[in-house]
Amino acid sequence: MEKVQWKVDGMDCNTCAINIHKYLEKQGMKNVKVNFATGDVIFDTETTFPKEKINKGITDLGYKVVEDHLHGHSHDEEGSAKFLSTHLQRFWFCLPFAALLMLHMIPGIHIHWLMNHWAQLALTIPVYLVGMSFFGKSAWKSIRNGMPNMNVLIAIGATASFFYSLYGSLTGQAEQYMFYETTATIITLVFLGNYLEHASIASTQRELNKLVKSQKVMANMIAFDDEHKEQIFPVENTLLHVGDLILIKSGEQVPIDCKILWGDVHVNEAIVTGESAPVHKFAKDKLIGGSIISDGTVKAQVTAVGNDTVLSGIINLVKQAQGEKPPMQLLADKISAVFIPVVLGIAALTLIINWIVLKDFTPSLMRSIAVLVIACPCAMGLATPAAIAVGLGRAAKTGILFRNATSLELFKDIKQVVFDKTGTLTTGKFIVSDLKFEVVNEPEFKKIAYSLEKYSNHPIAKAITAEWKTKEEIKWKKIEEVKGLGMQATDKDGNTFTAGSYKAAEGLTKDDTHNVYVIQNGKLLGWIDVKDEIRPEAKSVIDYLHSKNIKTILLSGDRLSKCNQLAAILGINTVLAEQTPEQKLLKIAEFTEEAPTAMVGDGINDAPALAKATIGISMNDASQIAMQSAQVVLMNHGLKNLPIALGLGKHTYITIKQNLFWAFAYNIVALPVAAFGFLTPTFGALVMGLSDVVLAINSVRLFVKKVI
Repeated sequence: MEKVQWKVDGMDCNTCAINIHKYLEKQGMKNVKVNFATGDVIFDTETTFPKEKINKGITDLGYKVVEDHLHGHSHDEEGSAKFLSTHLQRFWFCLPFAALLMLHMIPGIHIHWLMNHWAQLALTIPVYLVGMSFFGKSAWKSIRNGMPNMNVLIAIGATASFFYSLYGSLTGQAEQYMFYETTATIITLVFLGNYLEHASIASTQRELNKLVKSQKVMANMIAFDDEHKEQIFPVENTLLHVGDLILIKSGEQVPIDCKILWGDVHVNEAIVTGESAPVHKFAKDKLIGGSIISDGTVKAQVTAVGNDTVLSGIINLVKQAQGEKPPMQLLADKISAVFIPVVLGIAALTLIINWIVLKDFTPSLMRSIAVLVIACPCAMGLATPAAIAVGLGRAAKTGILFRNATSLELFKDIKQVVFDKTGTLTTGKFIVSDLKFEVVNEPEFKKIAYSLEKYSNHPIAKAITAEWKTKEEIKWKKIEEVKGLGMQATDKDGNTFTAGSYKAAEGLTKDDTHNVYVIQNGKLLGWIDVKDEIRPEAKSVIDYLHSKNIKTILLSGDRLSKCNQLAAILGINTVLAEQTPEQKLLKIAEFTEEAPTAMVGDGINDAPALAKATIGISMNDASQIAMQSAQVVLMNHGLKNLPIALGLGKHTYITIKQNLFWAFAYNIVALPVAAFGFLTPTFGALVMGLSDVVLAINSVRLFVKKVI
């Protein structure tokens, strides 16, 4: 399967997103995510899919693919520069005509020629044509495809008042039928409302936009002339390839992911990790594109470009998460899908009932038009995406990556958090503290241990190989890592070796107090002990969870004595030690049945449990499989960000609830108010536009709101 990410223009409400979503699913696309707030459309498909057919299908629905992220080019580069191509341009074009038409409504102002209905018709026609070129075209396509959108209401309302007034002009009854200013002001104010809505939505994307802007910078590329002399010249980072050499100096932004070949620097990785303290990097260390060199100069080799870079991965992850629809949004989607026909029915009833009661068609029509204009399904569709966009944006800035929006909502229910020990509550940086060897001498013992542990990604193994590195390593015929036991190998002479936990040495010794046991051909050669430091932030995180009445559990493959010692220091409620990956998985399954459970881990052996938990949380320096299994990734050893992740989840959910309450309450109140004649169509158009802005402003509060 291949993931496709497009930018689609023309989506104005959630109904538009539902329309595209249904079309793509009918075409066989999988995992479809459509975010009308950002225009992002993401789906999984076969490697060879009918791209042009899908593109045309979306165009036939009334929308346009303007950017193909997968292939990095625009489909409508000149289209965006056309006159009257944006809501703001359309608003400014319509405003002078609408303002003139409104002048005769102001008491004390009498401009004789403005009272002429033919002059008013002439002023209204340009506005009506511009309005119908957008609202009418969009409305017709949505009706043709069986999914009427918000623009149907605007188009019908404006058209009704326009042709009602035109009928008066053509039949010589203009005095009783002159509502041209209603047509012009509805269209003008809705264009203003749409612009304000889009501008407000754009503000919810500001943190993500900062990441996007930081991707395109100039780089100092190193090349060699025909005399093998080094030449340095500026080049856009998008033109770099894997393997290219670049020079990065103090104060510059790292242009792309790379590995230091020469020099050392202090680098600020706040844009990716949320941690502003400079990190000292040396030769062979990796630099993340977008980070800033605060001191030093290096020569580096490009290691990733395009969508393979860390920053692109983060941006795509956030965009995919923003396209996710948490459970609460599903109700709003169902209502939005039937809302337009319901409003059309209410408008028709308003016209008929008021006509019967008032016995006057003109005010009845105005009330019906007000109902059409005041209705706002956009608010229901915007309620969740706006809050999700802000929540995910703030999380990304802080150094928290959510793989899906559902995780944000699920955080509100978490009643217990399960922690792995090594690399999660502890730093994972070990040093060898003690060893004992028998049968072989010390150099031979260290050589065997190094040769085995070299092939493991476990933090303890890395510590041993870092301290005991030797060129005289054993060349294995076969070697593998057995989960829960350790490394097992066979040399060319058929001898078997093991370096692992006590479970591997159970039948050879009763002493279970050591970290690594080294075995050859069923004989215990010795053992190795290492020390591991507790993360400085671990205690405060555990205390925070307890303050929120969240139970804490230590679930580890390490020995019971060491786990109890750690739990006593940190104040953890429950300890489950010496667990295999299979046992961890079963325990997590039990916990999630009892109550919603979050699991925090970092190793290969944590991956199944992370996937099984209500929410799996991984550290960014975890194994790749652990990060892929988790729904949330804490960057920069970010255990300290766990309370913020929990708080953001809770407050994002609160914001969604507030937004949905406003959206439903607004429509429940506004529709009868308009139907009973307390709102003019003009004022209704303005209120409709501002209702979306209220939601966006409420969502943006998440950027500065205290969440812990």
